[in-house]
Amino acid sequence: MTKTFKYSALALAAVFALAACKQEAGAGKAASGASAAAASGAAASLGNSTQQASYVMGMGIGQQLKEMKEIGLELDRKLIDQAIEDTLAGKAKLNDQQAGEVMMAFQTELGKKAQAKLEADGKANQQKGDAFLAENGKKQGVKTTASGLQYTIKTEGTGAQPKATDTVTVEYEGRLIDGTVFDSSKQHGMPATFQLNGMIPGWTEGLQLMKEGGEATLFIPAKLAYGPQPQGNKIGPNATLIFDVKLLKIEKGEKAQQQMPQQISPEQLQQIQQQMQQMPQEQPQAKPEGKK
Repeated sequence: MTKTFKYSALALAAVFALAACKQEAGAGKAASGASAAAASGAAASLGNSTQQASYVMGMGIGQQLKEMKEIGLELDRKLIDQAIEDTLAGKAKLNDQQAGEVMMAFQTELGKKAQAKLEADGKANQQKGDAFLAENGKKQGVKTTASGLQYTIKTEGTGAQPKATDTVTVEYEGRLIDGTVFDSSKQHGMPATFQLNGMIPGWTEGLQLMKEGGEATLFIPAKLAYGPQPQGNKIGPNATLIFDVKLLKIEKGEKAQQQMPQQISPEQLQQIQQQMQQMPQEQPQAKPEGKK
């Protein structure tokens, strides 16, 4: 893979990632005529389609620079601008092999910084979560199971209780212990339907404690949620999660796949970008001039 192709692909990935961000932000919502017109007007103010795309690519680069800065790596924007000008003029100071060696070393440093931040955040989130659950467990009406799951029943419900192999339909809202909402069925515009044993352990256990028609709040420790693996930009490593859940319907046995809207998330596209960055570059070989 040549450097030119690789960097062009990354630029396109940034464009599609931003497009996915906008789609996800609007998932389940019917855009009003006024908001659609405002969005169209904002793009039009940038100029023609090429100018608009140029701005969007800049947004993607800016987001990457921001994310690097957050883990302690701040790139030199003047040198970025210089490299663009030098390359356009055919006077780049590094050849493909040299550029590849620089980026391999930088990716190693980037990985170490990211891992260190992940571990620090995970430790801090675990401590905050443990403290929260310790206090929350003392509150009236809060029950704690042997696994460490905490829950309160708001409405008892009158129907059956689901088994792990059942398919359930629910309305829900998920938030962090600081109140940040990271997901909800309302955002998707419809209740969620899924097989219970395909969810995080805290959900699988918690919903089996509910009856059809009931409402509950689940306080899920990190070990019963996603553990040390962050999920997107809002759920950090070792995050304790809170869910308000209304159990609408139970269908017995293994039936449905998840029926929530399926989209390529910005996080998935970010992973694609990272994989592309980590792809080994071909060593330059002697070729006739102009052959690619």
